[in-house]
Formats: sequence, C-alpha cells, structure tokens
Amino acid sequence: MENLTDSRPAIPAGQPHDSKTARDALQSLWRSLDMPDESMDYIDLSGAEPVLPSSFAVGTAAQTSMAAAALAAAELWHLRGGARQRVALDMLHAAQECRSYFTLDGVAPDVHDKITGVYPCGDGGWVRIHANFAHHRDGALALLGCPTGPETSRQAVEQALSRWRALDFEEQAAQAGLVVTAMRSFDEWDRHPQGLALAGQPVLSVERIGEADPRPLPRYGHDARPLKDIRVLDLTRIIAGPVCGRALAAYGADVMLVNSPHLPNIETIAETSRGKLSVHADLETAEGRIALSNLLRSAHLFVQGYRPGALAALGFGPEEVARMRPGIVYVSLSAYGDSGPWARRRGFDSLVQTATGFNHAEARAAGSLAPKPMPVQILDHASGYLMAFGAQVALARQATEGGSWHVRVSLAQTARWLRSLGRVPGGLQCRMPPIEPFLESGPSGFGQMAAVRHAAQFSLTPARWVRPSVPPGTHPTVWPFS
Repeated sequence: MENLTDSRPAIPAGQPHDSKTARDALQSLWRSLDMPDESMDYIDLSGAEPVLPSSFAVGTAAQTSMAAAALAAAELWHLRGGARQRVALDMLHAAQECRSYFTLDGVAPDVHDKITGVYPCGDGGWVRIHANFAHHRDGALALLGCPTGPETSRQAVEQALSRWRALDFEEQAAQAGLVVTAMRSFDEWDRHPQGLALAGQPVLSVERIGEADPRPLPRYGHDARPLKDIRVLDLTRIIAGPVCGRALAAYGADVMLVNSPHLPNIETIAETSRGKLSVHADLETAEGRIALSNLLRSAHLFVQGYRPGALAALGFGPEEVARMRPGIVYVSLSAYGDSGPWARRRGFDSLVQTATGFNHAEARAAGSLAPKPMPVQILDHASGYLMAFGAQVALARQATEGGSWHVRVSLAQTARWLRSLGRVPGGLQCRMPPIEPFLESGPSGFGQMAAVRHAAQFSLTPARWVRPSVPPGTHPTVWPFS
C-alpha cells in the first residue's frame, strides 16, 4: 500500500496537460455506439474547466455524459418523425446538477452517518467505510469489535482501526458483505486483478441478447417529448441508477420506480424520484414477482442496479427478462463490472473513488496526506447519464433492427473514463460556486422541494418533470393509461 509521503501538488497551475474538450469526449462516446455524426452538428456545449474545485475534469464528465443522454433523446425524437432540434448544455449547470443538492421545506437533509468516511490504519494505509445504512454501519462496527448502534463515536472506530492493516480490513469487510475499501494509487489499482479485468473494456456496452421483431416507435405531434409513452421499470437505489431514470423521465418516459417495502432508502430518493411513479414489490415473494412480471409485459426498458447475478437468482436476469418480454432493453449497473474477482462486490461512488486511485491522486494534487474525495459524486452521476445514453441507443436499435438488448455500465469503468479526460491545472483553486441560481421549487410528496432544474436545453421539446416525486409505494403496481 503506497503512503502519501510527497506533499508537492502533482499538477501545478499552468503545467501542460492532456485533458480532452467536452466536444471531443462527447464525439468519442457518440461514435463508440455508432450514432450518426450528423447529430453532433446540433449540440451546443458552453463553459470550460474548472467549474468545481478538483484536479479532475469533473465538469467535462458531467457535461459530456449528460449531453450524450440528451442528444440520444433528440435522436429518438428525430427517429419518431420530429425535426432535428438543437440541444444546449452549459458545463457549470451540468456540474451543479451532479451535486445532489436539494431542500425540503427549506432544510437540506443530512444524508451521511457520522461513521461514514476515511480512517487511517495501523500500517499507514487508509480505508473508507460506508455506513449510511444502519446494517452496513453496525456490520462494520461489529467487525471492529465496537458497540453497534448510532452512539459509537468516530474516535472509537479510529482506535479500533489502528490495530488493522488497511487491506486486511477491506478483505474481511468484503467477506462479511460490508462496504469498505482501502485507498490505492492509480498504479496500484491498475495492477490489481480487478483493474486488470476492466482494462481495455469500453466505457459502456450495448449487446444484443435475443431475437425479437422491431417495435417501431409511434409518431406524435411537435409538442410531445422524445420518450412519450416509453415505459421504464426502474429497479435502482442510491444515486447512479435513479439518475438514469430521472433523466428518462425528464425526456418524457413513464418511469416506474420499483422499491422493496423492506429495504432502506437514503434521503436523496426525494430528489432523484422527480418525474417518476413509485410502487412497492417484494421480489422475495411470489406476489411481488407476479406484479413485476405483469408490469414487464408492456415495458420498453428494464433498469436495475443489483449486484451481478442477484436478479437472475430471482428470475429477472437479462436473458430471463428477454424471454418474458422479447424486445426489451435491459440496463445493468454495477460497482466494479460483471467480470473479475470484485464483480459481485458491493460498492458506492465514494468507495470506488477510494479503491481506484482518485482519493490518492486528488490528495497529492492538494498537497495533503489524508485521502481527498472529488467535490461531487461524479462517478454516480456520470454513470447514470451513461446508462440513459446507452438505454436510448438500444431503444433506437430495437425500433429499427429488432432484438432484445443489454446495456452495461459500472462505476469503476466510468472511473477509467474520467481518468481518460485528463487533469485540470489549478482546478483545486476553483471555489465551489453558488447553487441558488440553478434551483427550481415545487410541491412533492416529501414537502416543498427546491432542487437543480435539468441542465439540458432542447430547442423543440423542453425537458421537464411532470410528476412530483413521491414516497415509495405511493402508486398501484399498474401502468397509467396513455
């Protein structure tokens, strides 16, 4: 495990670097999925790095991933008979949307447990513990020999970890099904078996997994949004997957968030549920599986963020869903990809940042010994928009070529893509900009909500959320009439 012994900033201001422009990055994504070059003539990207305090191109990643999703929506609109329209996206606005900021009745919820965070270990390494769910917190505390429950202090955790090696605690936690990672440098991650398993893989993949006749998308009048009457089953939690569903809802889809009545959620569900229907279905029961199967019969997209293999064990893996609903577009999100020794390992944005080298690299750029996170959970948000991009590309392919399709995105592969965008000299000297100019407010099922309005601007079919966010289980498990 590499220690932070060099306190010099790794990227001094003014030093040449190899960062890509947002347009270059977008064109690379667009062409990677064989989308038409003509569409690139209709995208307007404004702004430049840095927009947030980071040595990484977080603004470019936000703008590019969001632009890919929005431009794919415009392309679907054109496929449905609409005129080509312009899509405009400002980098600062896109980055602000990735901050997950919102208030309910004027109060910004606290979404972090006090135990969540980074800790030094006895061997000089560092670990990050994710404890925002009580069962993850108590599991980590039990492994450390600390009293479980919210009363345990960070000091008690620090003292316990002083007796551990960072990699040993990471491995023991993983075996216990907990969410902990040790901090690595980029070089260490690149040599790690999971880093090697991801090397050379695409940012996202779109694969045909079954045969089905094409289902041409119906045409509508000029005032309809691109995804009108497209039905999306959203079986995701936390941030990345819900961001995908939220984007599709902004572009006109009927998105139904499917929650288990027994699984906990975090407070950000209020913000990421904008535009969605919300139902309960317990897939551990026959009743819940029947309810999901009934919804699936008329769905176009099935979006899920379970660990690889978990839904297949319940009868809803990609091949099973494609047999039940030929022509489905199945979208899978994972933490570390679907191959390699960490394929089934749990993970969240902050943990993947730590494991794959970003906290180490950001710390070196800041001249710090302690791990330093990026200013937003950019792996989550960029992954969510990449999911929406891939989903719409596959939807277009289904409508023209037929087939059932599987789209795969992972936080770790998004991390590799972010690295490819280069570094931002002097980026850490950027101040966090005010978010208030980007907020919109309105009623929700959680209270009066203020949150960032969607950054992608369409010249003909403005993006918007028609349905207010509501608590899980608010709606019945049936699709609304068109």
